[in-house]
Amino acid sequence: MFTLQAVGKTFPNGLRALDGISAEIGAGEFVALLGPSGCGKSTLLRLLAGLDQPSDGRIGWEGGMPPGPGEIGFVFQDATLLPWADVAGNVFLPLRLRGVGRAEAAPRIAAMLEQVGLGAFAQAMPHTLSGGMRMRVSIARALISAPRLLLMDEPFAALDEFTRHKLQEDLRGLWRRSGKTVMFVTHSIYEAAFLASRILVMSPRPGRIAADLSTSLPDGPERRGCPEYAALVADITETFRRVMPA
Repeated sequence: MFTLQAVGKTFPNGLRALDGISAEIGAGEFVALLGPSGCGKSTLLRLLAGLDQPSDGRIGWEGGMPPGPGEIGFVFQDATLLPWADVAGNVFLPLRLRGVGRAEAAPRIAAMLEQVGLGAFAQAMPHTLSGGMRMRVSIARALISAPRLLLMDEPFAALDEFTRHKLQEDLRGLWRRSGKTVMFVTHSIYEAAFLASRILVMSPRPGRIAADLSTSLPDGPERRGCPEYAALVADITETFRRVMPA
């Protein structure tokens, strides 16, 4: 879907966030960007979203053109819902910004809420929802425009372990059904090992790709308990031990 060609990013204050990031990401991959805090994971997502530009190197897109309006969905660590709008209104927002009418959008909104398990909560206000439910709304909002690329910046970091595990399973199911390309930022080895089909391990700042690991674990809840999962976690842990400074 896109290639990162020696991408680097230096901010105006001189901080070098990324250095020489090169990778080829295929359509339909679930790629986890895994690394310590401050290594440039979120910066790389912003570059992919077009919210910022590389200082050097380039991002090459399939077909030669970056995704157009609605073709990239972004899920932030905070759900960032509109507090004055109900669940359906929050999910409707990307379509409204593109000029789609509410009546025309209603079936799509209802179908998307069913996909994320919130079919009965269309009229609920954000302040009445749990943290996990608010994040489901945020994911539904990111998916409502049928994006080709879904960017997720530590969306489950603030949730309790039980809710996080459930949302991880649901997200992986959504990915398997939709075939979308996902770039998922995390600093959790266990989360990356469970979710991703491929893991890019990043070094401390300036962020570089220290390892590129493919996964082949069985699907389903038993994924966390299989020997391959434990071996993958051990492999990632050893990679971190090598790349982290003493």
